[in-house]
Amino acid sequence: MDQHNERPLLSIIMPCYNEATTLPHILEQVYAIELEKEVIAVDDHSSDETLAVLQEAAERYPRMRVISHPANRGKGAAVRSGLAHARGKITIIQDADLEYDPNDYYALVKPIVKGQVDVVYGSRFMGSHTGMYFWNAIGNKGLTFLTNFLFNCWISDMETCYKVMRTDIIRELSLESNDFRLEPEITAKVLKRGHRILEVPISYIGRTYEEGKKMKPSQGLYAILALFRYRLAD
Repeated sequence: MDQHNERPLLSIIMPCYNEATTLPHILEQVYAIELEKEVIAVDDHSSDETLAVLQEAAERYPRMRVISHPANRGKGAAVRSGLAHARGKITIIQDADLEYDPNDYYALVKPIVKGQVDVVYGSRFMGSHTGMYFWNAIGNKGLTFLTNFLFNCWISDMETCYKVMRTDIIRELSLESNDFRLEPEITAKVLKRGHRILEVPISYIGRTYEEGKKMKPSQGLYAILALFRYRLAD
């Protein structure tokens, strides 16, 4: 059987918005990982050359699919678009900037492959990190504390990009968020379904707003409302 018809171990969903500068570097890092994988990159109607960079990359890299949104819809919508095409046994969400290191995939995937757990989060606060803004870190800690309080759990990084789980599980969550509320939605639904979240340390090199960081303080309020919403939802 052609290996491209076999189900890969990993589906790497990469939402992209105005990341033409960093995309060649992050794709090179992703494809250097020696795990069976497919990459589903979703251009969320970028205004730079992101789509062109992705299309050129798809001609060079195996098992790479490019999806293009006709209008900007947000990270959550991009992840949902990618998930609709995922064929891997395990799904990883990978930001298109260089803040997260794909070399952490091995540690993230191992507990799932071994059958120890079905959901693994990469915690920036357990590993090496730099470049994180003070108020962003405090906001993250506050949202994580609220998550622990509402769902009677104990995790250290609810807002991490590296939320890794069996593909059938993330599909069962029936995600609906279009923007950054995707992060609390995933966590709330995972916990309400009784899944244990195993955290492993990851490295993190945060970028500045001048370098294109997109997280804004107002999104913290939306995340709080999302946590309460999904905690109270049936």
